[in-house]
Amino acid sequence: MLKSPAAAEMTNPAGAVRPERGARRPRIALLSNPKSTGNIAQLPRIREYCSDHPDVFHYEVEQASQIGEAMKVIARVRPKVLAINGGDGTVQAALTELHNGGHFGETPPPVAVLPSGKTNLIALDLGAKGDPIETLERLIELARTDDLAPYTVARELIALRRGEAEGEDRPVIGMFLGGAALAETMLYCREKIYPLGLPNGIAHSLAALAGFTKLILRAKASFLPPDTKPVSLSLSDQDSNLSGRFSLLLVTTLERVLLSMDLGDRREGVLKVLAVEERPGSVLGAFAASVRGRLGRAKLRGVHFKQTEEITIESESSHVILDGETFHAEHGRPIKLRPAPPLSFVKLAA
Repeated sequence: MLKSPAAAEMTNPAGAVRPERGARRPRIALLSNPKSTGNIAQLPRIREYCSDHPDVFHYEVEQASQIGEAMKVIARVRPKVLAINGGDGTVQAALTELHNGGHFGETPPPVAVLPSGKTNLIALDLGAKGDPIETLERLIELARTDDLAPYTVARELIALRRGEAEGEDRPVIGMFLGGAALAETMLYCREKIYPLGLPNGIAHSLAALAGFTKLILRAKASFLPPDTKPVSLSLSDQDSNLSGRFSLLLVTTLERVLLSMDLGDRREGVLKVLAVEERPGSVLGAFAASVRGRLGRAKLRGVHFKQTEEITIESESSHVILDGETFHAEHGRPIKLRPAPPLSFVKLAA
């Protein structure tokens, strides 16, 4: 469903509404996912706001397969900013289409992320929090300036491919990957806790408590997250390869997720890897170091922090989650991660 900011509109055969020729060019194109859980309460307000503000061109998709067509339409509008209204999964699907579709040529507009959805790691990293309407108002204010450059920042991206062949499939693009027990706990939260209808904060706390209980007590029960499988990580630097069972495995290009880590002047690679072995002492040590702001500054037993340009993940059968989308790492069909060309994002806070 597409909503134009123009007063004069015309409808194409597919049912989408677009601005009539000569109508005022919108400064913001807003791509919304109505099925994102965090949008259920907010979307009526957002629709009303967009209908009253000609600076916003609003396009809604019902499923990820429609994002390609959405990008084609939005590219014809030529907005100054592309805003995404959905959870991390919606953002990931949009970034993947931006990377693979080529709809904007060599100069895609800077991307902004509204604070909505169940998870908002990407929005948080870019300083978007609170009311999405307030974020939209701030974006309109910025888009009215002659130069957006002072308010944008380049972000490296992760390109995920399955299998050995480089051209086997189009890469999936994202910014945060979780694996091992972290992925199992995230899936447990999604499948067991979210259906209870609890607020996000409580749901996330319960899932974390269940995962921590399983680790400390070595408990096995249907109401706890499943067991993790051994994982092998092959990095660009062969001396840094890791294997075993991990309570925490994450790969990211985000800053705020790893805010307490001291990256110093190391430039081994843009992919930041944190792996914490599945031992209570290692998990508690990593947590304590993070609270003190020392995670990454000193060596901790069972805690591995690396920077690399390429990662291969193999396992008997282990989940990894890239910005909300789940993949399986398997022997003979590994998951490969490499940096993707950076995109420009609107950063709403320092």
